Amino acid sequence: MPYVRIPFPETEQPQGAHSESSCPICSGISPELKEQAQEHAHLFRYLHMIPVEEFGVPQYHEKLERKMGDIEQPNIIYPVGDATFAHICPDPQDARNYYIPVEPIVGGDYAALFEKVEDRLVDVVHKLRQPDSPEEQKEVLLEALNQIATAGPGNRNGASANGAKTKSGGRAMPKFLANRKIKLTEQEFVAIRYLLLRDKVYMGILQPLILDTNIEDISCAGLGPIYLEHKVFKALKAAIIFDEDDDLDSFLRRVSERINKPVTYRRPIVDATLPDGSRVNIVFGTEVSKRGSNFTIRKFATTPLSVLDIAEGGGLNYRMIAYLSIVIEEGMNLFVAGETASGKTTLLNAITNFFAPDAKIVTIEDTPELQIPHPNWLREVVRGVAEEGAAVTMFDLLKAALRQRPNAILVGEIRGEEGNIAFQAMQTGHTVMATFHAASVEKLIQRITGNPINVPKTYMDNLNVVVIISAVKLANGKTARRILSVSELFGFDPVTDSFAFAEVFHWDPENDTYEFTGYMNSYLLENKIAVKRGIPPNKRRVMYQEVDRRAKVLEKLHRSGVKNFYELYQVLAKAKRQGLF
Repeated sequence: MPYVRIPFPETEQPQGAHSESSCPICSGISPELKEQAQEHAHLFRYLHMIPVEEFGVPQYHEKLERKMGDIEQPNIIYPVGDATFAHICPDPQDARNYYIPVEPIVGGDYAALFEKVEDRLVDVVHKLRQPDSPEEQKEVLLEALNQIATAGPGNRNGASANGAKTKSGGRAMPKFLANRKIKLTEQEFVAIRYLLLRDKVYMGILQPLILDTNIEDISCAGLGPIYLEHKVFKALKAAIIFDEDDDLDSFLRRVSERINKPVTYRRPIVDATLPDGSRVNIVFGTEVSKRGSNFTIRKFATTPLSVLDIAEGGGLNYRMIAYLSIVIEEGMNLFVAGETASGKTTLLNAITNFFAPDAKIVTIEDTPELQIPHPNWLREVVRGVAEEGAAVTMFDLLKAALRQRPNAILVGEIRGEEGNIAFQAMQTGHTVMATFHAASVEKLIQRITGNPINVPKTYMDNLNVVVIISAVKLANGKTARRILSVSELFGFDPVTDSFAFAEVFHWDPENDTYEFTGYMNSYLLENKIAVKRGIPPNKRRVMYQEVDRRAKVLEKLHRSGVKNFYELYQVLAKAKRQGLF
């Protein structure tokens, strides 16, 4: 079975009275960490496993800050939810630091006891109501656990470690079975309860990683550790290990069956969405993957990043945000292009805040990732042939969207013939925004006008703005996502068989800043948007003043603490109604 391998010996806890004054951990940790350790016995046990001489005393942070990523030898513990913590600590032998999940089962071997509890649960669960949802499944399992086991003092009647009682509702256990209840200590009860929910309802050994909102990607390349991409600490390796092919295959079968897309040797590749919205890709078996089964999970953010969040991380500046707000407000068509995991969908999602608050928006995606703050939002998702026996493609959904009278159509990613329909939609006056795999404007044009998309070259002037985004290496050696350029497309010259476009913003890698190269020379601002606004030719350069004005408003909002995706939408909606933005 997969397991958590802590990178230092799990020492036995000293028996008898524990002296805080002579304990290097108890005397060295912060009051906040001491309070958490007193509340969670497993955290107390884990802290006393750490070899202080080698690793030092860990720091505790309730929330992480981006600047913590600059710490060379991080030794930080933070909560991830469900009484679980994460410990980030260095590995001197590797470029990746450790990510150690500190769960309620840490420091104990509960395998035999859990197997015993499972055997008894079989006799009880089938007599209770059948659950229709994960939440009901959780309630039924806790009710069953309460009927077959008793906990130590202060944790009777199904109470958890923090005193919360399970919800009752099924038939009571017969008296002759009640006398045969499994007797558990409080510590054992907490651990078994956690294991039961983790493995039967949630994502098993990966659940701490799913809970952690700081993790962006979870990757398993075969046997060995799980690799992570962390928002703050970047590349990490989890202390979670798969060391048997059968265990990894069995785990992936369970996961795929739980999301109703069972993986098999006949169908070894599965793309699906987990219950929390995260995107999972599974490659099963050794026939198509010589290192064995593997999987990648791209985490779903409950609250998407806003443009101000991205600006805070250096991904763009206030002038760029102001420019994009005007472009989107005036119905210009825009593509966000870049390589895989460059932040295309994150940026596309963030700039939807600039659509009018009363706009009707249709999103079309292969796997649902976009989150739109507008109430009048139609979320369309493709359906594969294996589901319900009939495929519904992006092409089909785009054609349907044209009949739904939307103010804007957002396409998760254009890959094929749907690109033609997207440009047809632009031709008919619909605003279209999409993500696209291309490293430059030239490559984007080549792909769109070539096979298999085959958009006529004369249609290209319907696309107004192309944003190129990439994951880059900064001068300090850190990896970050940056908008490399924002370009305006003018049109196609059939005589020279060439396209006209120009950068309006450009990223300078030397000092990590952005240049407004289109200042006083923007084709869109002066010749399209100013015209739409009825501004006379001799006054069209007031559009640059509008860019600067909006940039100052956005900066002021950011400094005042407004940056949450949904909060920013509400503030901008109110400002638009009052004519302030």
